[in-house]
Amino acid sequence: MKLWGGRFESGPSEVFERFGNSLDFDRRLIDCDIRGSQAFARALERVGILSPEERGAIVDAFEAIRAESASPQFYAGATDEDVHTLVIRKLKEKAGKVADKIHTGRSRNEQVSLDTRLWLREECDRVRALLRGVMGALLALAGRYPDSVIPGYTHLRRAQAVLWPHYLLAYFEMFARDFDRMGEARRRTDVMPLGSGALAGSGFPFDREAIAGDLGFAAITRNSMDVSADRDFALDFLYAASVAMIHLSRLAEDWILYSSEEFAWLELGDGVTSGSSLMPQKKNPDSLELIRGKCGRVMGSLTSLMVTMKGLPMTYNRDMQEDKVPLFAAADEVSASLEMARVVIETVRLLPEKPYTAAQESWVVATDLAEALARAGTPFHTAHQIVGRFVLESVRSGKRPADWTAEEMHAFAPEFTADLAAQLDPRQGMKSREVPGGTGPASVAAALAAAKARLEEMTV
Repeated sequence: MKLWGGRFESGPSEVFERFGNSLDFDRRLIDCDIRGSQAFARALERVGILSPEERGAIVDAFEAIRAESASPQFYAGATDEDVHTLVIRKLKEKAGKVADKIHTGRSRNEQVSLDTRLWLREECDRVRALLRGVMGALLALAGRYPDSVIPGYTHLRRAQAVLWPHYLLAYFEMFARDFDRMGEARRRTDVMPLGSGALAGSGFPFDREAIAGDLGFAAITRNSMDVSADRDFALDFLYAASVAMIHLSRLAEDWILYSSEEFAWLELGDGVTSGSSLMPQKKNPDSLELIRGKCGRVMGSLTSLMVTMKGLPMTYNRDMQEDKVPLFAAADEVSASLEMARVVIETVRLLPEKPYTAAQESWVVATDLAEALARAGTPFHTAHQIVGRFVLESVRSGKRPADWTAEEMHAFAPEFTADLAAQLDPRQGMKSREVPGGTGPASVAAALAAAKARLEEMTV
């Protein structure tokens, strides 16, 4: 069954049929297609195309199709070119001749946009709920080790000491932005396109606001040509998903390193790791490596659709059928990765003495010393030079910060007064970093409390 054909003397070739069919992937839109068609049947009744009895028969038939579509047998032997054709064929089988009225004043162009928007709204909500789960797991993990100290890094070199919760809150902020970005993608998706026709608007006086209300949309689209040409909402989702995956990938990279024997800060749960087929001792971070790997697939989906759209003339072009595969794939990957990340976070164990020892043995206190000198009146550039020479001497002589006494420090540089020896403890320097957003203990405690309150307000 075709939704077109009168213009043609012969049907499409078998090769073209196979090449152009999309049912194998757009069938996941079937529930959205049915909901949209039921709403359209009600709209057709309001403009007098369908009688109440006809509308009732069509809506009921669609409901029966929805129930049957849950079974894999529903699709057995189907040769329809897409999900929309399949649904219309099934409708005619159940409702009879009245089914021919359902496409009155409706184009597949606007129908595809509607179905995709209905589906994508739910995906945005699902991803946001999963992001909340990851953020909640991060806060719970921070609460298990509230006072643990780790080295913070720049250039993958030990830089300054920070609290473990402060480090986790950095990722909380990343995922909070992802939550907002995904909400914005949903907002841009949440506009109702029916009534746009193929590109010029419908020739029937549909109450578009009523259709939007029927389907729970926040607004209607403003331009019929834009509806036919637009996949920005899909790109918005793919961008938001890609950035979320970048954040997940960075967390995965950190924890792959931190759980290695070279760092040995973290112990990953048995349930998220795997062994080697040859080497009995291995405990591999496969879950994190897969998250890191899937990031490329999601970013590839964004690139794929961007390249598809970049050269298309107004308005609809069949190229746009190719939006579904990357969109569906990215939604599946980002959801699975977020779910996996939550389980990793919930089952990881920090070994606090390891990172604290790394902080004590390194010179992450150098900035604390320089700033303490500056607070005591030494110009910062001078203080920087003094501490730099002090670190160099320590490296040459193999001395750690804890190996220095106050007297030795003063002998090295008179600017080092006795009270500055306390700055050699990484925990001491943190106390000066109580600015909002800093790693000072009071600031971090306040940030954790604020993050918990913000998470409660992040409704989906």
